[in-house]
Order: sequence, then C-alpha cells, then structure tokens
Amino acid sequence: MSREDRGVTVTEIERAEAGPRRGGRPTRAEAARREAHLIAVATTLFLERGFDATSIDAVAEAAGMSKPTVYARYRDKRALFEAVLRERIAAWLAPLSAAAEAQAAQGGSDDVETALEDLSRTLLAHGQSPGAAMLKRNLVAQALQFPELARLAHEEGWLRGVRAVARLLDAFARRGRIAVADPEIAADLFLSLVLGRSSQATLYGIATDPEAQERRRQAAVRLFLDGVRPR
Repeated sequence: MSREDRGVTVTEIERAEAGPRRGGRPTRAEAARREAHLIAVATTLFLERGFDATSIDAVAEAAGMSKPTVYARYRDKRALFEAVLRERIAAWLAPLSAAAEAQAAQGGSDDVETALEDLSRTLLAHGQSPGAAMLKRNLVAQALQFPELARLAHEEGWLRGVRAVARLLDAFARRGRIAVADPEIAADLFLSLVLGRSSQATLYGIATDPEAQERRRQAAVRLFLDGVRPR
C-alpha cells in the first residue's frame, strides 16, 4: 500500500523527518511537523497492523521518538487512534467544505449537475481508497470497546459531511437551480445514494467492478437531480 493510499503524503513525512533546528527548543512549525510525522506513522501502523496489534512502543520506535515523548502528547493508544481518526475525517470533509464554500460565496458554477458529478467522484475515490476502508474496519472492530470513537466518526464525520453538502444544496436552491424543502435531509440522501453500496462493499473487503460502480454513481446523481429539479 502506498503512502498516498493511506492518506499520508510523502511531502508531509519528508518535512517531518527533517527534524528541528539545531540547538534550543523546536519552533512552532517544527513542532507541528513532528506532530504530523507522528500521526502519519501511527496511521500507517494502525492501518497495516490493526488497532490491537499496534502498540505505543511500536509507534514511538517507527517515528524515531521516545515513549515519554509520545505519551506527553497522547495519554494512551485510544487517544492516538482518535487523533488519526480526526485527521482522516478532516481529509474526507475538505472537498465537501470547499465545494460548499465556493457555492455559498457564489463563486462556483451555476451548473448543479457538474458540481454534484465532481463531488460524487471525489467522495467515491476517497471512500474506495485502501486506507479509508481499513480505517473503517478498525473503527468497527473497536466500536463496542470505545463507543465514543464510533460517535466521533458519526458526528464529526458523517453529520458534518451532511451539513457541508446541505450548505452546497442550499446555495443552489437560493439561486433557483434546485428545489429542496430540507437541505440537510436532501444532503443525507445524496451521500447515502452515492456512498451506500460501495461503503458496505469496502467494509467487507468485497471487490467492486469499476465500470459497474461508475454506472451506479452516474445513476445516483441522476436520480437525486430528478428529485430536486424545480417543477
């Protein structure tokens, strides 16, 4: 699995591995790079080994840090996994928020079909990445032991995603491009249409045919648009 598949960029790791300046305390930027490096390494190990088989010792060693340094940041493995989860959620929300902000500022296109086509492709590409699927399996496996993590994924991930798409739909509705009575319900339905089947397949490790998946994505967008076009 590549670093990109795990949601970890080569640039982030290379910068983090550069280390602090010589002498004195690290700058704020250097401390941030160290933190990014730690999260990148933890992400890699959690996804490759799973939650139970990953230890703080292993993360510290792989990150080139001492255990006290890691524990100074995260009190235990659950807290470190939560940080990884939050970082992945932020990456998932980024394109949703960007699209919503562009439309809310009326700086985006009036072509609602193109906007939703592009957004659906981005969502599926992220959801189908090996890193996203493996993180979801880790989360499901730990949901009973750490229900607060499952709640975090739902509230900070899915529900914030729904609100971001709702802002996008509301912007189109205010310009008369679509008609929706409740943007949040419409957004939830859109995400479910686009991601539902593929999300379940990736969770179970079931391979999907790319052509069939693309046909389903297109059908999902068409079905949604047919339901929200102004009469």
